[in-house]
Amino acid sequence: MYHNLSHREKIDALLQLIGDRQRFLVSSHARPDGDAIGSSLGMMHLLEGLGKEVVVAFSDPIPVIYRMLSGVDRIVKTLPTTPPDAMILLECDCSARTGFTRAEFADMGKVFTINIDHHLSGGNCGDFNWIQPDASAVGSLVYDLAVASGVDITPEMATCLYTAVLTDTGSFTYASTRASTFALAEHLVERGANPNRIAQAIYYSNPPGKFRLLGAALRNMQVELPIAWAWITLDDMDAADATVEDSEGIVNYLIGIAGVEAAVFLRQLPGEAGIRLSLRSKEGFDVAQVAENFGGGGHRNASGCTLPGPMSAAMDCILAHLRTQLSAQTLLA
Repeated sequence: MYHNLSHREKIDALLQLIGDRQRFLVSSHARPDGDAIGSSLGMMHLLEGLGKEVVVAFSDPIPVIYRMLSGVDRIVKTLPTTPPDAMILLECDCSARTGFTRAEFADMGKVFTINIDHHLSGGNCGDFNWIQPDASAVGSLVYDLAVASGVDITPEMATCLYTAVLTDTGSFTYASTRASTFALAEHLVERGANPNRIAQAIYYSNPPGKFRLLGAALRNMQVELPIAWAWITLDDMDAADATVEDSEGIVNYLIGIAGVEAAVFLRQLPGEAGIRLSLRSKEGFDVAQVAENFGGGGHRNASGCTLPGPMSAAMDCILAHLRTQLSAQTLLA
């Protein structure tokens, strides 16, 4: 009944659904990034501004750089055993992507699910689905909902939503960045978001291990235009005294190389879990389609997936696929 609604009609319908319910669970994908965390906490502030009860749950730890956000100390690592009136999944195409198990969801019982996303790979996994592929970030959709609700956009909410938009647009550099994105950012700054403080926390508060790990990855870097790739092993992680979150952003150095249209960063996972891939591209090539072929997904120019190991096999697989796809688009010389 909600499939063919306009943007405004979706917002109105969602506000009605929220108004009819009192207790909410908010969650997002495993290995949460700035949009996942910022939009979830922004949604928490919005719901509480409407007088609702909210639990925010993530299966994985919150990276250090986002721990300045208001409400981050309230995030829990387990799902409530008492079922909420509704669950809101943000930037997360299905409950499995949250990292919580089927058994954990089963313990909650049947819950009305609201799915808000800007990835086309998200599909209609909820009872109510708001998929807006032209949105710069899910945080921008939460912002639209907040404005339409009439709730006060506090400095705390503004900071969370600004963080979501800043990080999911690649600091306002991705193709999804438009004039409306800057207008949104301007309003959030007017409402109390501090761009300098947020940038300091996200970009200038990294531990030494992150840079040691970056050095290891760049030593492994290979460039075969228009593709660049690099990798790190568990031994590299140990030698750098680095954590998983220290590997975030390494792929962006690769896509910054002149002449590179697609870049991939490969990270060995513990045990037999395989190889985690982060994919980036410039505007002419869609890496989301590549990631979806391997059970992953994401943005057109920033996506991820996991392949079986060993590293050499995963590398050969993804490079062969990228070469084929790029050749089909006549980007290979």
